[in-house]
Amino acid sequence: MNNSELYTKTSQQINKLITQQYSTSFSTAMRLLDEPDRTHLYNIYGFVRVADELVDTLRPNNSAILLKDFEADTFETIRSQISLNPVIHAFAITVNTCNISLDLIKAFFVSMHMDLSKKKYSDSQYQAYIYGSAEAVGLMCLCVFTEGKISSYKKYTPAAQALGSAFQKVNFLRDLRADNSDLGRVYFPGVDFAHFNDKQKNTIIQDISSDFKQAKIMIHQLPIASRYGVLLAYLYYMALLHKLTKTATNRLKQDRIRVLSPHKLALYILVVIRKFFRI
Repeated sequence: MNNSELYTKTSQQINKLITQQYSTSFSTAMRLLDEPDRTHLYNIYGFVRVADELVDTLRPNNSAILLKDFEADTFETIRSQISLNPVIHAFAITVNTCNISLDLIKAFFVSMHMDLSKKKYSDSQYQAYIYGSAEAVGLMCLCVFTEGKISSYKKYTPAAQALGSAFQKVNFLRDLRADNSDLGRVYFPGVDFAHFNDKQKNTIIQDISSDFKQAKIMIHQLPIASRYGVLLAYLYYMALLHKLTKTATNRLKQDRIRVLSPHKLALYILVVIRKFFRI
């Protein structure tokens, strides 16, 4: 291994560590991906997470400048194939290897910039935000899974967008209290946190369920290398949606609902068995 390969390997390990530290659900699901898909997904998640942390958690006074610099470095690294930022360096390798469209990355950054300025969203703004922050990321992952096969990418595009959308909307519903109290945000159009009610909650859940239904069609048709990792992530989020559905609306405004570890473990074992028997 030469020095260049060592730097790349180290950069990828950093993105893997970020994934493991920030999301036990996604990092566990990624264990069921075959290589090189697993490493590419770590690279995507690490990149997305760092940008998200900047706009959601760190939020220094110069957030807008830092985000613009991060964005500029990303596109320059994709062109030059080298960055002193290991997260961006590894992500750019995945972008170039898997032919990820720059338009998807641009859409992602549009949503990140929205997070720095917007507190409430109209229907069109909400759809634009969902596309950039979630659907576009789902399509980046699809580029990895379909290995450059344009026909497969086009075939699965609607389902991949639906799955990314469903994941994000579940996050919004789960984090309703934190987004409002910590960041002053309400992503769902027409929703006032103080007056959030059962009818609004049920409408949101029906929308999410529709996304999951569309996404489910794709999962069992994905290549073996990626199928079971995606399936586990799907099952994790379906379990979370079920808990959110059963949780009283007032409690959603007070607590962050989670899927308990024993339930997650049971789902993991189930999918491991399915992968072993290819079912």
